[in-house]
Parts: sequence; structure tokens; C-alpha cells
Amino acid sequence: MPSHSFNAFCPDWATALLNGFSQIFLQRHPLCGLLCLLAILISAPTLLGGALLGALAGLLTAQRRGYAKTDRQAGLFSYNGILLGLLLSLYLPWSVLLPPLIIAASGLSTIITQQWLKRARQSGGLPVYTAPFVSLGWLLLSLADPLQSTPQAAPALSVSNLVGGALQGLSQVIFLAHPLAGLLIGGGLLLANRRAASWALIGSVIGLSVALLQHQPQEALLGLAGYNGALAALALGQHRRSPWQPLLGILLTLLLTPGILALGLAPLTAPFVLACWLLHAAEGLGRMRRDNSPCAPPVNPPRLR
Repeated sequence: MPSHSFNAFCPDWATALLNGFSQIFLQRHPLCGLLCLLAILISAPTLLGGALLGALAGLLTAQRRGYAKTDRQAGLFSYNGILLGLLLSLYLPWSVLLPPLIIAASGLSTIITQQWLKRARQSGGLPVYTAPFVSLGWLLLSLADPLQSTPQAAPALSVSNLVGGALQGLSQVIFLAHPLAGLLIGGGLLLANRRAASWALIGSVIGLSVALLQHQPQEALLGLAGYNGALAALALGQHRRSPWQPLLGILLTLLLTPGILALGLAPLTAPFVLACWLLHAAEGLGRMRRDNSPCAPPVNPPRLR
């Protein structure tokens, strides 16, 4: 079913929420968002409440503050809140303070997103991506006492586990270590944009392959080495014909991750954000040099008012 047909049967608020889930993967497609929601429900139902609360808090904050309805409907004010809700539900113990913390963090991420979007649209700045989630996530994890997770044993090296590791490179974007969750997310991406789905899988496979070459089977087969590469490939590959920039973005995420870990920070989606920013900045500098080149065509001077 095309997304516009789905919208006809879905209330505006529900479409906005589902688009928020799909925007985590840089798509605006409610069916993709529905499959992401289903992936959480099936593989980690205890995280679903936090994800929905973060999505609602972000959307309601945007509505109360009068942000543009087109941006609200596109899910631009929900996806950072969803990621924060997932993160806090996963790493912090349950208490009566957890829901208000998710609401406050998600609302703040909406305000940051709006200010960033406004400035980026006015001056052609860097895309916001998941920067509000990363910055607030680091802050909250530094102030809180996160739960100690039990280390998972690396799966045996087999064809099925390699396929599972590639799929988990998609699901680990939303903290899900389950091949079925990755399969559902991959199906959602196929519905939204086949090129995007292909690039996401390529990013995950490259991350998995590099981790295996570095003798890191746990990171490889649990999807931890591939999810930032999958996001970078999604951001840089779905609208470009040349493969070089998305491939470079994937490699940059792999180079940046050890540096972030060395700082004592959880990588979250920071390698993806930083890699894409570096490439956008390099592209902008290259454009400026071409515009200022003596061989560039003359530009008419602006008229003074």
C-alpha cells in the first residue's frame, strides 16, 4: 500500500508518530515507521513504552510551541525523542522519575531540532540528523547511574549468524539485537526507498566485514559494528548516483568510533553524524573554491537597496 493511501486511513497525529519512527532511518513513510514499531514490540517490548512516550512528547512540544505542521507531520520532531526514550528505557532502572525524564529530554530535543532546522534553512548549515539525541544522551548518561548490561557471548561464525549480524546492523540503530527486528526494518526501508534499503545493508555488511577482519566477532555478529555505517550510507547514498561519498561515509564511521570510545563516551549515532558533517563540510568548501576560481563564470553584483 502506498504511503499516501495509508495516510487517508490514518489520523494526522498517528501519521506524524509513524513518520517519526521512519525518520530515524531518514525516511518519511508511515508504513516503514509501523514496521519499525513492530520490530520494537516483537524483540524488546519493554522499550516500547519509552519509545512511544518520547515520540508523543516531541510531537506535543512542537504542537504547543506552534512549529510548522508540515515538519510535525513529517516526523521531524519525534525521531530524536523516540531514540531518547529507547536509550533511557534501556540504560536506566525503572522509577517514577523515568517517564518525566523521557518527556523532558524529548521536549528539549524538539526545541533544539527546531532551532537547528531554522538556522540550517536560512544559511545552508549542516543537517541536524540525530545530533540532539547524541548530545542529550551523552549528558544524561554522564549524570545517571546506568544499568550494567550482561555481556553477550559472540555467536559462532556461520552463514546464518553472518546474515543475522548484517540484519542487526539495521536493528541496532534502535538498540535491538535481534535479526527479526532487522528484517522488519529492512522491509520497511524497501517499502520506502529500495535504493535506501540497499545502501543501508551495504553499510551494515561493510561494518561487519571490517570488524571480522579486526578479530571483533562480537561487534560484528551483534550488529554493533554496522549500524553507524548503515545510517551514513542511508544519508549519503539514497539521493546520489556516485557511490564514493556513501562509501567514504561508511569508512569514516569506522575510523571515528574508536576515537569516541577512547574518550569514554558511548558511540550512539555520533560516528554517523560526524562522518556526514565532515563530508558535507568538505563538499561546501569544494563548492566555495569552485565559485571563487578565476575560471568560474562571473556573478552579477547584487543591487544595493
